[in-house]
Amino acid sequence: MHRAVCAALALTLAIASFAGGAHAQAYPDRPVKIVVPFPAGGTADAVPRLVADWLSKKWGQPVLIENRTGAAGNIGAETVFRAEPDGYTLLSAPPPPLVINQSLYPKLGYDANKFDPIIVIAQVPNGLIVNPDKIKANTVAEFIDYVKQNPGKVTSATQGNGTTSHLTSELFALMAKVKFSNVPYRGSAPALQDLLGGNVDVMFDNLGVSLPLVQAGKLKLLAVASAKRMPALPNVPTLAETLPGFEAVAWYGIVAPPGTPKPIIDKINADVNEALAQPEMKDHLRKLSAEVFGGSVQETAKYMREEVARWGGVIKAADIKVQ
Repeated sequence: MHRAVCAALALTLAIASFAGGAHAQAYPDRPVKIVVPFPAGGTADAVPRLVADWLSKKWGQPVLIENRTGAAGNIGAETVFRAEPDGYTLLSAPPPPLVINQSLYPKLGYDANKFDPIIVIAQVPNGLIVNPDKIKANTVAEFIDYVKQNPGKVTSATQGNGTTSHLTSELFALMAKVKFSNVPYRGSAPALQDLLGGNVDVMFDNLGVSLPLVQAGKLKLLAVASAKRMPALPNVPTLAETLPGFEAVAWYGIVAPPGTPKPIIDKINADVNEALAQPEMKDHLRKLSAEVFGGSVQETAKYMREEVARWGGVIKAADIKVQ
């Protein structure tokens, strides 16, 4: 009896394994949807769009981007969390819904740690960007002095509560011992519009979309938040040169609903890694100030766990609360 049960179990597992493998070989046989939980126009939308276009050609199926915004990425994340785990609905997001919001919000409609990690596409450093008509400082030290002389009066635009721009702003305030008035938006694009219009003074934005505005002379970049100076911007100092240890990088990952078959996860990972190896993809990402990340599913899972701990530490140290 025991042998019969074991044999039946082995057969069931073999059939399941074969079905999973066959499923992956057939995948995708219809359009794939990638939900981006932030608005079009920002780097969070631009990066997965590049990958989606490449995958569409490789797979011979449409790979569509759907922007489902709101609640610092939580609305889009919850949609994907509850979707059928068949590989046809994926989530591409920066850190907030994947590694930050669980430390910020008392209750979420999804468990970020239960998503199936697939890959981190790329990372983009944040930068300290100011409206030159509102902020006359030319260095980080001058900027800190100005904010200290005007406590709570300098407005800092963020992509929304709990986003990387918000946490970078809070981290800066903590390390520089200054106080901002944070103004949340629904993503980078609307925040940048108000920064350009002079409605807000400063933004800790990822450089993907804001750098062209800096290069056009409309905004001023005082420093980057990468650990070292960027090869593309050798004359721009790091924030760490003034505030030792300061680092804040935005990254853009892809995850699947919990329980998505491993062969499908592995296939998407392999194909996105192939996309990231293409010279033209690297060029496109470089124009967004993004560096290719890539790697295995296991490396992705490890990196995301480390990020949960890192941003959780910042939230605790800065005593950040989001209602």
